[in-house]
Amino acid sequence: MQTSIYEFMKVGVVHFKAFPEVVNGTGPVVETLRKICEDDFFTAVEMGTIKDIKARTEAARLLDISGLEVAYALQPTLFPAKLSLNHLDPGERKKAINAVMNGLKEAHDLGATSIRIPAGKDPGAEKREEAKKLLIDSFAQILDKAKEMGDPLVTLKIFDRDIDKESLIGPFSDALDIAKALAPSYEKFGLLADLSHFPLLREKPEEALPLVKDYLKAFHIGNCVMNDPLDLLYGDLQPRFGVKNGEVNMPMVRDYYRLLVDLGLIGPEKRPIISAEVRPLLPGETSELILANTKRVIKEAWALA
Repeated sequence: MQTSIYEFMKVGVVHFKAFPEVVNGTGPVVETLRKICEDDFFTAVEMGTIKDIKARTEAARLLDISGLEVAYALQPTLFPAKLSLNHLDPGERKKAINAVMNGLKEAHDLGATSIRIPAGKDPGAEKREEAKKLLIDSFAQILDKAKEMGDPLVTLKIFDRDIDKESLIGPFSDALDIAKALAPSYEKFGLLADLSHFPLLREKPEEALPLVKDYLKAFHIGNCVMNDPLDLLYGDLQPRFGVKNGEVNMPMVRDYYRLLVDLGLIGPEKRPIISAEVRPLLPGETSELILANTKRVIKEAWALA
């Protein structure tokens, strides 16, 4: 691509993946965030929960000074506690909704313009349609509350159905059902497609993205290992690009960029956040090395797109 990548997207990184020691909302949150804030390659960052109010305030100030666009992800809140917005038990679903509502406040504190939310576990074919209705209702409640909390973009992130996260959403056809139900009433609802999840879903970007292109408002790039269940990196672990047995390489990132341009999903008129979700997992891998690897992939993929 002959034009600057920054004309087409906000180039982001997921903070709590690049620095997994802070994924639980504790640890050196501010110190690690500062490294991203001081790196002018990135123009956006995706944050998770920050439990200490002083650290959250310091992080918010750092983000404000940096000029980075901020997204806030609920995965570090919902996944460890096994909370599900489509839980068939009303009490359990209410716990998940309350956790997201609290997350909206944290996101507002950090100056986030968008929120990333996953669906809960898939209950199986017999209960799937019921679960989808519950998920739609949960998102409607969240979107109504979000209007009072800065009115951020609220995106449903698409995960795998049967390998790792076992998420209700899930295949892009099911994501389309959710989007069709919510988008007419909520302008700030959208879908988030992650390049690393296409292999896990056994779907192809060129087939799946056109299906939901009217609702796609955010994107991730990343890698996964899925062909050998005995591999230490098997599943949705977000390993670096170039890792042995990885499914996503630089040419695939290049083709993803090309597809997004061709579909009109990125460009000077839109410039959504496209974040890299990668983390150090193997001996010798550090956050700094993983970030450098990722930036090289992004630069080369865009130059060749």
